[in-house]
Amino acid sequence: MDRQLEPIIRTEGLTHVYSAGTPFEQTAIENIDFAVYPGEFMGVIGHTGSGKSTFIQHLNGLIAPTGGKVFFQGQDIHTSKLVTRDTRFHVGLVFQYPEYQLFEESVYKDIAFGPKNMKLTDDEIDERVRWAAALTGLEESLLDKSPFELSGGQKRRVAIAGVIAMRPQVLILDEPTAGLDPQGRDEVMDNIRAFHSQMNATVIMVTHSMEDIARIVDRLVVFHQGHIAMGGTPREVFSRAAELEQMGLTVPKVTKVAMRLRELGMDLPRDIYTTEQLSAALLAGKGAGR
Repeated sequence: MDRQLEPIIRTEGLTHVYSAGTPFEQTAIENIDFAVYPGEFMGVIGHTGSGKSTFIQHLNGLIAPTGGKVFFQGQDIHTSKLVTRDTRFHVGLVFQYPEYQLFEESVYKDIAFGPKNMKLTDDEIDERVRWAAALTGLEESLLDKSPFELSGGQKRRVAIAGVIAMRPQVLILDEPTAGLDPQGRDEVMDNIRAFHSQMNATVIMVTHSMEDIARIVDRLVVFHQGHIAMGGTPREVFSRAAELEQMGLTVPKVTKVAMRLRELGMDLPRDIYTTEQLSAALLAGKGAGR
């Protein structure tokens, strides 16, 4: 990530009002100024209903703003329908429970759907399908199977493979590990990290799993009541654990342990958010009583 570069995605005053002008009018997000940079791995957290899912659906033009603008590589993505359509090939969005959107008769065809819409040649499509399948840990023997014969974790990986097969410059994921068992969560997170590393892509991930996000993202933004309430590195954000909990958010379990140890008199840093950090602080003798 190079913060000296121009943002790859930027929003100015981004606002979305559902059912405007009706008795059901609701402002989901309001006046959001946001930027993410090439190669950055960004986390988005917030309580249910905070506006984060509405926000990310604006970033590839799936939803049009009712106020403000979204820019991809400096261009307003709603300049024309052609620009909006082209943006969706460069900014891939994986919905929550994406396996429910699988529909083709084979895994191969499901992964190939996006590249085919990009008007690639058959050889290019085949190369991308096999590359995306390998990157997401899908064996070639599964490509001819119906996606509906697969396990939940395998279906999730097929859905993610279908998006990364387009080789987007930005990959956005909404709760990519929701509903998976621990092994499935670890595998999906490994797949996402592999794509980020191999393609030097920008990744934006919405999640409720603070343990996952604390370990892997470069930067976090926190949504609260339709606004960005805070942002920064995981260290900066999780050092404000009390504020996060006031917003109804959990913090990494190890952060809670460190908070409790401080309450009991141990002299520990306020920016602990991984077990490795807590272990190092205790071993360094920083856990001695005041």
